[in-house]
Amino acid sequence: MRRALLALAVLGCGGRDPAPKPAPAPVAAPDAAVAAAAVDAGAAVAVAVDAAPAALDASGDRTVRIPDDTGELVVAVAPDWKAKTATLTHWRRAAGGPWERVGAPWPAVIGVGGVAWGRGLHGDGAPAGRGGPAKREGDGKTPAGIFDLAGAYGVAAAAPAGARVPYTQATDHARCVDDPASAHYNQIVDDTAVAVDWSSAEDLRRGDVQYDWVVDVRHNPGATPGAGSCIFLHVWRNAKGITVGCTAMAADDLARLIAALDPAAHPRYVLLPAAEYAALADAWGLPPAAATR
Repeated sequence: MRRALLALAVLGCGGRDPAPKPAPAPVAAPDAAVAAAAVDAGAAVAVAVDAAPAALDASGDRTVRIPDDTGELVVAVAPDWKAKTATLTHWRRAAGGPWERVGAPWPAVIGVGGVAWGRGLHGDGAPAGRGGPAKREGDGKTPAGIFDLAGAYGVAAAAPAGARVPYTQATDHARCVDDPASAHYNQIVDDTAVAVDWSSAEDLRRGDVQYDWVVDVRHNPGATPGAGSCIFLHVWRNAKGITVGCTAMAADDLARLIAALDPAAHPRYVLLPAAEYAALADAWGLPPAAATR
């Protein structure tokens, strides 16, 4: 399985590249739950972030809900666990108010392996009472769950016009480490500023368009070895250009999203298969399932 996915690494993110490559200083969202690091020239930036533990109900079962401070959501709904496409919607709400959709839905492609439960604000893996596969490094699956968005970066000197999210321009030495044996696993670092202890990493200044714009999805924030790494929203190669774990879309759609995101609203990303979304939307405090299509 691993060898087959290596050939797909050039198509997106979340897999192991055949040779070490770079990844840029990540952009930490201005949220107290996110570890922030200033990016000086040549400075390494680690982005391991501890996810908030899920609460327990009176029976001791784990309960899940998006954090109360979430005023903005990017929602991705895939047809099923094996799907390679998803529909995205953007949502905002005032404090205590209902969710209101921003603009029309738009298409995206996801992992060649489909979807699997990731590690994020919903907890580690599947919520209580839900089935489905668990995300693992190299499986080509896009993580399902609730995740922080940790900022944007890309090849341009500046973010899309009007953007308020923190933005970092990728350098030739910016790498996202996907080797579970590395001390820098699931971190974006400058390879001139740290000891290179990895056998595989992603180059975040690529020779194609896919990382022209990127938003960092904080999957596996505790960097559990082998649980999956380097998960992004990024530009697709084309409408059939599946990834090996990320969510990819048209450049104009992603640039528009980056320009619209408001860090003060603590934006989060939710990806679920349609049946899971329908089952969990009310309990998790998500927009109604019918409005995500």
